[in-house]
Amino acid sequence: MPAPAIEARGWGWRHAGRREWALRGLDLRIEVGERVLLLGPSGAGKSTLLAAIAGLLEGGEAEGVLLVDGLPARAAREQVAILFQDPESQLVMARAGDEVAFGLENRCVPTSEIWPRVDEALARVGFPYGRDRPTDALSGGEQQRLALAGTLALHPGILLLDEPTANLDPRGASLLTDALRRVQEGGPRTLVMVEHRVAAALPLVERAVVLEAGGGAIADGELAAVFAARGDELAAAGVWVPDRPLRRTLRRRGAEPEPLLVAEGLGYRYPGAVDEALRDVKVELRSGEALAVTGPNGSGKSTLALLLGGLLRPSAGKVRATPTLAGTLANDPGRWTAGELAARIGSVFQDPEHQFLAGSVADEMAIGPRQAGMDQSTARARVDELLVRLHLAHLADANPFTLSGGEKRRLSVATALAAGPSVLVLDEPTFGQDRRTAAELLALLAAQRDAGAAVCFVTHDAGFAEALADRTVSLAAG
Repeated sequence: MPAPAIEARGWGWRHAGRREWALRGLDLRIEVGERVLLLGPSGAGKSTLLAAIAGLLEGGEAEGVLLVDGLPARAAREQVAILFQDPESQLVMARAGDEVAFGLENRCVPTSEIWPRVDEALARVGFPYGRDRPTDALSGGEQQRLALAGTLALHPGILLLDEPTANLDPRGASLLTDALRRVQEGGPRTLVMVEHRVAAALPLVERAVVLEAGGGAIADGELAAVFAARGDELAAAGVWVPDRPLRRTLRRRGAEPEPLLVAEGLGYRYPGAVDEALRDVKVELRSGEALAVTGPNGSGKSTLALLLGGLLRPSAGKVRATPTLAGTLANDPGRWTAGELAARIGSVFQDPEHQFLAGSVADEMAIGPRQAGMDQSTARARVDELLVRLHLAHLADANPFTLSGGEKRRLSVATALAAGPSVLVLDEPTFGQDRRTAAELLALLAAQRDAGAAVCFVTHDAGFAEALADRTVSLAAG
């Protein structure tokens, strides 16, 4: 009898420096050619399991057995390829063809075989350009299809996908899904996928395995059967289940909204860039309102968020704080000190790691209140409340850089909320979140809005925008 593609027997993993196990007691068998969707709440160990299968885990404590093609995972690394959430983090070469060839060269594939395999892989994912296309000229969806081509060129028997559409706009996500469908039609290949956009994953998978934080698999079976039998239970636990959207939060009627932050004729060109990332944008952030900023990858949404947060100086136009927000300060947020900014405008970056400064989760959350001059007891109470509400209390002493992707995102949102600013500017606040934590973020942000704050959030999450936004601004090509 042939060995399964993946087999776990009583397997568990605990990350270095953690008391709790990421996974424990996992029994799982995936046969060659099966297509499996891993489900579970944020922090359930889904990404940890993918990293273990790929032979990438180091420095922690393992128990039990994990085999890939009958071998220990690290010994079978050449049989496995993994595609991560962030396409930019996977691209290392300046040209598309060189990017796909990079892995083949590292594996000492004969030169005569490399370029035919590169061209084949680019064609299979529907890459719309030739080998010479600069990688920094690609949209997010194009970058992700290029990264997928790089994995396929290695001819892996097992393909692992860790939320591959998380950073993509709806069109990019659809194109990537189409590319993955073509890949699966090309022949038997074992697929294991983590994806919070469950609807996008449905055409690609046939079996669902639900993981429990710190435990093993709590449900395993044909996809529709698992959702039919345990849909309500899974949704309550935080799993995104089809046809169960977040509920709309209507704005409570209070004082009439008034402008707090006004951008006029706003433009920005990054150093060395030919084209402007943003041009001639006019937008108001108003008290007691939530504004969604939408648009395709590369349209300038994150740049706008940095400008509104006072973290970039505009190349053209201006961002002006009204007297209600600025008080006695200058009306240009870019001239405020870190403490003055933290007390008035809380920002969440697209990449949460770019804003982490402290050695523990609790200390990271305390930075904003301290900079804003909040007294120690009030700050401590606020931090403790957010730790509980955002399901981070068990990680209070953990290093922020050791958290899962979803946990890092919640921490970055908590740091912005902790100082109680009058304006919140958040870039993809629901990235990597399960249904439960997305609902908690929705409740927290709606409460801030209803208390009079201006909430501005960049998002590709149409359901979250529908649930929270009072207004929407859509960007296209800056």
